[in-house]
Amino acid sequence: MRNQTVAFIMAGRRQRGRRWILVTALLAVLACLLCGAMLLLGSTVYPVKDVIRALSGEPIKGVSFAVNTIRLPRMLAGVFAGFAFGLAGSTFQTMLRNPLANPNVIGITSGSSAAAVFCITVLHTSRAVVSLASVIAGLVTVTVIYLLSKRKPFSVGRLILVGIGIQAMLDAIISYLLLVGAQQDIPAALRWLTGSLNGAQMHELPPLVITVLIFAPVVIVLGKHLSLLELGEQSATSLGVDTDKTRIALILSAVCMIALATATTGPIAFVSFLSGPIAKRLAGVGFSFSNVIPVGLVGVNLVLAADLIGQFAFEVRYPVGIMTGILGAPYLIFLLIQMNRKGDL
Repeated sequence: MRNQTVAFIMAGRRQRGRRWILVTALLAVLACLLCGAMLLLGSTVYPVKDVIRALSGEPIKGVSFAVNTIRLPRMLAGVFAGFAFGLAGSTFQTMLRNPLANPNVIGITSGSSAAAVFCITVLHTSRAVVSLASVIAGLVTVTVIYLLSKRKPFSVGRLILVGIGIQAMLDAIISYLLLVGAQQDIPAALRWLTGSLNGAQMHELPPLVITVLIFAPVVIVLGKHLSLLELGEQSATSLGVDTDKTRIALILSAVCMIALATATTGPIAFVSFLSGPIAKRLAGVGFSFSNVIPVGLVGVNLVLAADLIGQFAFEVRYPVGIMTGILGAPYLIFLLIQMNRKGDL
C-alpha cells in the first residue's frame, strides 16, 4: 500500500513536471516569435535576411537605422519590462496570498508615477532624472507601506489596505500636478503615465536589464520559500522558513524590478496583475520552483503582443498600456465579483 502511494505521488509529480516544461517551452517559443515580429514589422516590413544582416552590424540603407535604433530597443524594453512586471506582480500575489496584492493596486507604481510627473511638470528634468526619481520613489513608497503595516502578527489585509490608502493619496497628487502643470508638459506626463514602449533608447536599457538579471534569479532561488509563504505565516515558520528575511528579500527584489521597469516604460497597466493567474492556469502548481519562469514569460508575451496590436490592429496607433488596460479591466471586475461571492471581500 505504501509503495502504491509513493508511486502515485511520483507519477503526479512527473506529470506536473512535463506540463511545466511543455508550457514554459511554448511560452518561450511564442516570446521569440513576437520578438521577431517586433523587429520585422513597422511602417516598412523588412525581409528576415535583411534584419539579420542589420543585427550583425552590416550597414544596410534604411534597414540598419530602423532595426538597430528604433525596433531593437523597443523590443528589448518590452521583453525585460514585461518579465519584470510579471515576476514582481506574481511575487506579491503569492507572498501575500491575495490576487489583488500587486504593485498596481497597493501603490508602488503610483509612487514611481507621482515622482515622474513631478519631475516632468514642475522640475522639467531630463528623462534620466525622471527615471532615477521614479526608482527612488518606488523604493520609498514600499518602505512606507511596509513600516505602516508592520505589526505582529503580520497581516496581509492590513498591508493591502495601507497600500490602497497610499495609492489613493498618490493618485490625488498626480491629478493635482496634471491640473496645475503647464500645458506643454501635460502630453509628456500623460504618455509616461499610460505606459509605452515608444521612444525606448538603447542607452537607457542597461539599468533595467542588469536589475532583472540580478533579482530574477533571487526570486527563482527563493521560489520554494515563496510557495511556503503562501501557506501562511505559521505554516511557513513551522517548515523552517525565516519569514521576515525571506519576505524582505522578495519585496526588495520585486520592488527593484518594478521600479526600474516603470522608470523605463512607464506603468504598463495590468501586466503584473494578469501574469500570475495566467501562468498558474497554464502551467499548474506544485512543481520545482513554482511558476516563476512561466510568469515572467507570460509578462513578456503580454507586453509584446499588446504593443503589436496597438501598433497595427487599428488605424490609430495606441500605447501598449492602453491595450493591456483593455485586457486587464474586465478580469479585475470578474475577480472582484468572484471574490465577493466567496466572501473574500
